[in-house]
Amino acid sequence: MLKTPNLRFLPLIFLLMTLSVGKNSAQTVHQDKPFKQDYSIKFYANESMNLQQVIADRNENMQILGKDGLLHPENGQFLHPGSIRADNSYRFMKDKKIAAIASYQDQHVYLTESFILSNAWAGTLLSKHTLPKASIFAGGNNFAFLISDGKSLQLVQDSKNIWSGNLPDDEVLDVVFQSTGNQFWILGRKSLYNLPVGNNVLTKAFSGNNFTAFDLANKEKSIIIGTSDGYHVFDITSKKQTGTIHNKLPVNKITAVKEVNNRIWFGSDEGAFALRADNKFDYYYGERWLPGNKVVDIEEGPQNSVLILTNKGLGQINFKSMSLEEKALLFEKQVRQRHIRNGFNASLVNMDHGNVATGFMEDSDNDGLWTSMYLGGEIFRYAVTKDPEALKNCRESLDALERLYSVTGIPGFPARSFERSGHIKELSDSERWQHSAEKEWDWKSTTSSDEVIGHVFAFGAMAELVDDPSMKKRAVALIDTLMSHIVKNNLYLIDFDGKPTMWGKWNPEYVNAFPINVGDRKLNSSNIVSMLQTAYHFTKKEKYKAKAFELMNKHGYFENMMRSMKVIGQAPADADEHSKHMSDGWNHSDDEMYFVGYWGLYRYALNDTLKARYKQQILDHWQVERPEKEGAWNIFTAMTGAKDFDLKEAVWYLQEHPLDLIDWNIKNSHRKDIELIEPNFRRQTTREVLPPDERQVQRHNANMFSLDREGRNGDGEYSAGDIWLLPYWMGRYLGVISAPQK
Repeated sequence: MLKTPNLRFLPLIFLLMTLSVGKNSAQTVHQDKPFKQDYSIKFYANESMNLQQVIADRNENMQILGKDGLLHPENGQFLHPGSIRADNSYRFMKDKKIAAIASYQDQHVYLTESFILSNAWAGTLLSKHTLPKASIFAGGNNFAFLISDGKSLQLVQDSKNIWSGNLPDDEVLDVVFQSTGNQFWILGRKSLYNLPVGNNVLTKAFSGNNFTAFDLANKEKSIIIGTSDGYHVFDITSKKQTGTIHNKLPVNKITAVKEVNNRIWFGSDEGAFALRADNKFDYYYGERWLPGNKVVDIEEGPQNSVLILTNKGLGQINFKSMSLEEKALLFEKQVRQRHIRNGFNASLVNMDHGNVATGFMEDSDNDGLWTSMYLGGEIFRYAVTKDPEALKNCRESLDALERLYSVTGIPGFPARSFERSGHIKELSDSERWQHSAEKEWDWKSTTSSDEVIGHVFAFGAMAELVDDPSMKKRAVALIDTLMSHIVKNNLYLIDFDGKPTMWGKWNPEYVNAFPINVGDRKLNSSNIVSMLQTAYHFTKKEKYKAKAFELMNKHGYFENMMRSMKVIGQAPADADEHSKHMSDGWNHSDDEMYFVGYWGLYRYALNDTLKARYKQQILDHWQVERPEKEGAWNIFTAMTGAKDFDLKEAVWYLQEHPLDLIDWNIKNSHRKDIELIEPNFRRQTTREVLPPDERQVQRHNANMFSLDREGRNGDGEYSAGDIWLLPYWMGRYLGVISAPQK
């Protein structure tokens, strides 16, 4: 067992720490230059439309072919899906039996049972062919088109049949034109052929099995051939396959292949994915990105977007250049417009299939915690920008948190939440709600330790960083009344019934009853010392400092705090049932409580010797969290001045986080491009964590290695206030993320 030093002999000179908003000379700073933020605009269709192909022209007109003719998308915006309806813009096209559509010289071109035609070029393109069941075509130079009905091939130019043929013992799936070689490539189910224009000699180039789709790539130097079990890369110059088949993909059964803006995109029956420069994939699954998961076609769209046509509609994947600050301002608007309930940072629930105009803001056990984390972000925003809107946001959230204390009528005891009276049966955990002496209001009891540590974090940050005297005074008063309640009640949070709440317990009798490897022993020790230090820092009342030293010296809290995270695990076999229950796996809510508490633990340390030891504790914890690439925990760690705190991973978290925070179905467990690992105490499922935009929307108390979220239908939206804005604005305040750079 670790020996605890007698902390009474440590220097008691208080060291007031005020980290500079500017750059720490020992730390790297991320220069906030624009990056590409992807988001989707969706257009839903009736399944009876039987969508088949999609194209776009130079005028940014998108057109879709369905079983009954031409269609087009309408009225879509981000988070406000559009629909697909009949395209009557050229009213006499309804007389044409269109079998296929294509983009040629950035114009719409159509294949019917008799003609290749277009409404571009003043309608002069009208080239007759003699394959009445043709459904495949591609354009070459000088308006020459190769068409096929799946069996026969015909090269047509100006209504003249230049060449006819077929694939020996194979079925034509698709054709493309290689302009650099002036030749067509034809894909069969088991073969690849080329047809040079001029000598018109059809030659087999490659053989295989179960081919499904293909496209030219790498400046027309390669051909990507999709199959039912991965894809091949064919080198045009050497006429040989490059390497072996690639079958460690998100989904191996390929339904579509298209190179768009120098990236290779694949479609499947379980979403779409794009090959990255590092040979990994960006995966687009579910209604965050697509109306349906069965991809039938992929094409280049307007303004460098990618059009992904599915069985249920069209997903237009857009890429907008923006800085982190621009992303922050979008999220600021999201929070203010849809997620402020009685001043709390709340979730929107009971939505109708992703419709953000429906639903209501829900009460939560953690109204105080989520609001404290949002408030922390707004405090850092104000400290950096002095934006009066940020100060207004701070004041409104402070009002809500302050009322948590007054609404209960119990000095120093905060409610979990409050709501208008008369609706208790409609609220979550209705048995926990109490009537307030304040007319027309009810409040929620059983307040827990995660609420309390969140309050103290936000109040401390406000008392230190907000230059409004009234708000500072109120924040300090709230710290004092809360901590006086806890100290007076023997380190318990005492509810309306005169009993400690289930989780509001920091008394040594409770804390030290846990075995040393059960996380709550370390967590509660760390949190209570952090809160006592914060109270002493701002009130200068000796009772808080004395209690902190008493706990660390007499009751072993310093030893508890300094115990390495590597020790934390399951309780031993002879432990009590409560300890076993509390240690059945890693608790990510504990991580949230630790790191939020580290603000007061490190920043308001009682002396510089303790501060140095606390830094060791924080870095020890950070080391075990590193695989999660958790943006908030990396930024909190930067507070210590550590040179290495995974800034790159923190920025990755912020940049890769989706703009769409709606709760959609997410699935990753089927993927062939991830490496699953054996079940473990930390509940880490894969060797490497997936990007935030490929997994479910998660607060910081969730497992970032969760692969699936099923049974969701866009019925709720999370607030960006605690999830994204807190780590971003803290990073700005600590000086490890710069202001936007041109």
